[in-house]
Amino acid sequence: MNNRRATKPVYVGGVKVGGGANITVQSMTKTDTRDVAATVRQIHELEEAGCEIIRSAVPDMEAAEAMAEIKKQIHIPLIADIHFHYKLALECVKGGIDCLRLNPGNLRDESQVREVVSAAKERNIPIRIGVNFGSLPPVGGIGRTKGFSRHMDLVNKLPKAGKGVGDEYSVVDHMVATALWEISLLEEQDFDQIKISMKAFDVPTTVEAYSKLADMVPYPLHLGITEAGTVQAGSIRTAVGLALLLYQGIGDTIRVSLAGDSVDEVAAGYEILKSLNLRRKGAVLVACPSCGRADVDVIKLANQVDALLKKQNKEITVAVMGCEVNGPGEAKDADVGIAAGAGRAVIFRKGEKVRVVPEADMLTALMEEVENTPVA
Repeated sequence: MNNRRATKPVYVGGVKVGGGANITVQSMTKTDTRDVAATVRQIHELEEAGCEIIRSAVPDMEAAEAMAEIKKQIHIPLIADIHFHYKLALECVKGGIDCLRLNPGNLRDESQVREVVSAAKERNIPIRIGVNFGSLPPVGGIGRTKGFSRHMDLVNKLPKAGKGVGDEYSVVDHMVATALWEISLLEEQDFDQIKISMKAFDVPTTVEAYSKLADMVPYPLHLGITEAGTVQAGSIRTAVGLALLLYQGIGDTIRVSLAGDSVDEVAAGYEILKSLNLRRKGAVLVACPSCGRADVDVIKLANQVDALLKKQNKEITVAVMGCEVNGPGEAKDADVGIAAGAGRAVIFRKGEKVRVVPEADMLTALMEEVENTPVA
């Protein structure tokens, strides 16, 4: 694992982002923000799942006004997601939110952006510049509000990552130029509480855009693959894209964007970080895929263990293996594990056998061992 990219720290509420802090896991509410009770209920569920920063859409003034009440009832920092209407951002700032997300493709009037920055600076509220492939400004129209039709923006005509010829202007170039335009506006007002995202659905485009910008600015980066898909496909697509960046040391916060429950986004985010040894939260389950040598239903056992481990928050590595001959050796790094054989199971720690139990008792015995195993 390469060293983390050095960045200026930004504080989103009480959470430090960048500056060597842990990579944080974020999500976004999927309720109608104007429904305060439903939104707060969902945020509480996400807090319980380990979400560290939450973002909510602000489509109109009623939603902007609701953000102040939502903020009072939750425990993690709240980001207001702003598109098109700068006065919604001003209302959210007044209501005490912890961070603004501004889309430079949808909010392109310099005077309006400057007014929002001035209000955020006065209250020391950071701004995420959220560049998104699906809402980039028209080609030739960065920072311009007149003379361009969104249906004739020419963005889709630009080559994606790796598809351009020579120095041909690409989608990545346009994404970076869009980010730099808004960064310059903020810096001109002596505002440096900035974090940035450069999201696209196309993984190579996303990776190249983040990598290029990372070499140009000192600000923390929020990683994500936009509109990644369903829980299964989207988790895989996001894991591929984010892993390529995180392994290079790029990235300070992440969100897994899924067409599903936001709790699944949080779980997937932590799994991505755990797989790269960047964060530990809860247990890591090592499970063999099963094969014709298995004498017990390893898949069923692994899912039972996984469900029980999720009910506790112990940072432990647990292995469920289907072969008592090779199992302990294959999972020797696990703190505790089980290797199931015909009618019996071996319980082991760090690859060393500690007891043998009947098959009927193996789940209970394994969880007892989990409870009794100290972890660092």
